[in-house]
Amino acid sequence: MMNLLEQIQSDKLWRFHGGIHPPGLKARANQQTIASLPLMQHYQVPITQHVGEAGRIIVKVGDKVLKGQPLTEAHTLQQLPVHAPTSGVISAISEQVAAHPSGLPQTVITVTADGNDQWRPRAARSAYEGVSKEALLKCIQDAGIAGLGGATFPTHRKLANDQLDVVIINGVECEPYISSDDRLMREYASDIFKGIGVIEHLVQPKHIVFAIEDDKPEAAKAIKAAAEQHGFQQASFSLKIVPTKYPSGGEKQLIQLLTGREVDSGTIPAALGIVMQNVGTAYAIKKAVFDDEPMLERVVTVTGNAVAKPSNFWVPIGTVIADLLAHAGYVAQPQLGVILGGPMMGFMLPSINAGVTKACNCLLAADSNEIDTDNSERSCIRCGECAVVCPAKLQPQQLYWHAKAAEHEKSQHYNLFDCIECGCCAFVCPSNIPLVEAYRIEKAAIRTQQLQAEHSQRAKLRFEARVERLEQEKQARANKQKRSAQSRQANMSGEQKDLVAAALARVKAKKAQQAEPQSSGDAKSAAVAKALARAKAKRAAQQFATPEPAKAADETLASKDASQQVTASTTTVDPKKAAIAKAVAKAKAKRAAQQQNGGVSAATKSEPMATPEPAPEPSAAPNAEAGAAPDATNSDPKKAAIARAVAKAKAKREAAAKAQSTKGDSDGV
Repeated sequence: MMNLLEQIQSDKLWRFHGGIHPPGLKARANQQTIASLPLMQHYQVPITQHVGEAGRIIVKVGDKVLKGQPLTEAHTLQQLPVHAPTSGVISAISEQVAAHPSGLPQTVITVTADGNDQWRPRAARSAYEGVSKEALLKCIQDAGIAGLGGATFPTHRKLANDQLDVVIINGVECEPYISSDDRLMREYASDIFKGIGVIEHLVQPKHIVFAIEDDKPEAAKAIKAAAEQHGFQQASFSLKIVPTKYPSGGEKQLIQLLTGREVDSGTIPAALGIVMQNVGTAYAIKKAVFDDEPMLERVVTVTGNAVAKPSNFWVPIGTVIADLLAHAGYVAQPQLGVILGGPMMGFMLPSINAGVTKACNCLLAADSNEIDTDNSERSCIRCGECAVVCPAKLQPQQLYWHAKAAEHEKSQHYNLFDCIECGCCAFVCPSNIPLVEAYRIEKAAIRTQQLQAEHSQRAKLRFEARVERLEQEKQARANKQKRSAQSRQANMSGEQKDLVAAALARVKAKKAQQAEPQSSGDAKSAAVAKALARAKAKRAAQQFATPEPAKAADETLASKDASQQVTASTTTVDPKKAAIAKAVAKAKAKRAAQQQNGGVSAATKSEPMATPEPAPEPSAAPNAEAGAAPDATNSDPKKAAIARAVAKAKAKREAAAKAQSTKGDSDGV
């Protein structure tokens, strides 16, 4: 069995499954040389024109820019910058409808031309041999070069692989009507080979294959002459003329056509050691490496019966499609729009006011003679022709049913993403079923679902990481506090430790006391203490004029004894008896005061004597008792208890005074 290189170097061509032979219709536009456009007034530059993330916008409204100046910058390998197509002013950065089948708005930078078309400073180079691989790849990325065969994958990513054996330059251009690559190969073959030289320098392949369809004899002749001119030897280079068949220009189909090997489902050509680049991509690489010019323009075929001057044009990226069509003599057709791309893989533009992108290779403005206006869809008759012509060996009708039912898992089970959307199935369908449209919608739905799942997973991981981080921070704070406490405790003396322990014990005791509910006895004690305080205050106010120190001390002592006795007592007192006892106590107190003023005791000799109160009449006590009796029924039990306690205290004090007086008399004798 021949290896990959032997298969390529042989003159044999293999076949791929399916395919069709639609009319080419290329002659209308490929008979004239590539024309240039006049400078337009406005350019609409979408910031995303490739497969991958958009770069970061580095300009703002009102900024002046030069031709070739970057409008965005790349921060990852999957990003590509976009550049100003001419010199002028940034007049707007807004969301506008772009040249995309979804019709969704995209971020677009509007450049208003100043009419000077002035370039930024450029540094051209004559050779690349002394430049490192990393520098060349960075140059290609900074130039914003994406694959111009239709996929718009970042070129520097494909060329960064150094485990490749074969490079295939795709000049097949099998889509009807389109002739942009044909004219580019005829007119710029030498520049294309300069770009191929850079690719060879980066990849270091064992063999390079240049493939062209047999309906482009002029292009094949120009490429053969340029290969000889640039010294490409037959041992490492071969020009393959392949038969005209659609879609022989597809990446997987062309590899099978040239090598006989199939790219497995879910893999890329690099798995076979092969990389493929379009001729337009090779030309863009030459402009970037040798001329220091980013990807500012591309060749676009403008054709169709609704165009008065069909031709190929050098179109600056961002040119408004309506301006380009007007320059080509477009006459709008009722109920018919403009197709971006060819009739097989193209799509109807949602608006001709969008800007040209790097993926735009053709604008087809057809009339009713070229497009069937009867778009009525009929039921599938299960003829199976769609499966016969499918180059990916799929079951289009089965995929269609699953796509219409939104059965995503079954669609993927039948290898939906192996569909290259070539349109062969829809071309042969007798029921006029829009199969490719259904596949595109299903792919978009699956991708959206996958993106949502990825976002949810990332959000979950972020949340879990946050919870873990907060827990770690909490644990770290706790450990820090613990270490600080241990350090303080280690530095404390024995006396300080005892003080801290005592303070902690007091705090615990206080908390325990607060936690325990108050008993009924405690409540009564508190009430009694409060009443006792009121009584003391009233008595102090009455005796404020002539206070007696000894008497005050005795009253204080009596109050303490009374409070202790009252606190211990929890029995209920008869209000009448309490009132009588109160009156008796008052009378005894007055008598004791009179007796104390009449004699001299040891405790009062050194202190000034207070003015004695007049002694009550002998009948005062009985009268007091008699007068107190009627009020006893209305007295407060608490006040009665207080009065009884005060009476007991005064009685004790009176007995003590008598004893002291008796002792003084005996000493005098």
